[in-house]
Amino acid sequence: MARESCASEAVSAAAVLFAWGANSYGQLGLGHKEDVFLPQQLSDFCKPGCIKSVTGGGGHSVVVTDGGGLFVCGLNKDGQLGLGHTEEVLCFTICKPLFGCPIRQVACGWDFTIMLTERGQVLSCGSNAFGQLGVPHGPHRCVVPQVIECLREKVVCVAAGLRHALATTATGSVFQWGTGLASSGRRLCPGQNLPLFLTAKEPSRVTESGKVFTWGRADYGQLGRRLESPEAQKPVEQDSPFTFQRSQKSVPSPLHCLTGAAEISCGSEHNLAVIRDKCCSWGWNEHGMCGDGTESNVWTPTPVQALPSPSRLLLVGCGAGHSLALCQMPAHPAPCQDLKVTCPLPDATENTESQGATDRNKLEGEMISDFNPKQF
Repeated sequence: MARESCASEAVSAAAVLFAWGANSYGQLGLGHKEDVFLPQQLSDFCKPGCIKSVTGGGGHSVVVTDGGGLFVCGLNKDGQLGLGHTEEVLCFTICKPLFGCPIRQVACGWDFTIMLTERGQVLSCGSNAFGQLGVPHGPHRCVVPQVIECLREKVVCVAAGLRHALATTATGSVFQWGTGLASSGRRLCPGQNLPLFLTAKEPSRVTESGKVFTWGRADYGQLGRRLESPEAQKPVEQDSPFTFQRSQKSVPSPLHCLTGAAEISCGSEHNLAVIRDKCCSWGWNEHGMCGDGTESNVWTPTPVQALPSPSRLLLVGCGAGHSLALCQMPAHPAPCQDLKVTCPLPDATENTESQGATDRNKLEGEMISDFNPKQF
């Protein structure tokens, strides 16, 4: 009855994809390589209303459609776009090698891409210099998506860091591969043996507890709260000997202003969240990825005012230094129609180039077989 009663007053909605931030390799899909400080609308490379998820990596971006199609653009030095070549792509283009293999979800690392198929298999492409493709004896890079054969359980969700990746299976198990976190682990635990999942170049079981914790660097405001300075930390006596209070950034803490957030996406040092139909951003802003028109870091989650209003946020995605948002826009009066958008589920290689030497020093410091569709 509610749908019928609003038919004469309803406003039909159109979905529009926006992009902003770092664009050194064309990762915004706008056809050029200039940084963009305010959200810019992308031209129609597919029907925006059919977009299922948007995400980005070190210098590349990926869009997944309802039908399982994959559109990619940006840096492709190690084949992370999965197109069969290593040329940069300045506009979103369909990933032809995946025709006939519907994709459910995608996760992007610094220079690689992980793809989850509708059948629960995991594919990977891009750099494998740190084992991030999950193929321990494979080439140093792969320019066409390949199956991670040793991940035999059905996977329901994938994620990626700078140089490591994770997968959650239908049974609740979590697997991790890639050695990108090993150096940090050795610094934190000198002289100790690291867990296998930190040094494995093929999927290794992490945990079955289902618990999630977050913590880390906060020098650009990426934790969404201001912390005490290191000088404010004083030694305290706990039995013996003296120990130091743990830094605030080392202890998982809630960010109350994001309570009820419908979606959160993390970049290198900036983040996006959908909270009460608003896109909030915070963290590193040198390339304008927080979308406020400045290059000043944002210390607390703040609405991106430059996005059109009124509109409804459907999806957000972060790359290392850029941002994407899919918005539902009011249009002309028409009978009630709900826009169908499916929410995403909760190779010899050279070293990758960065968005400039300065960006590489920042980003790398803290984040750390040909494919045949018939086999699916």
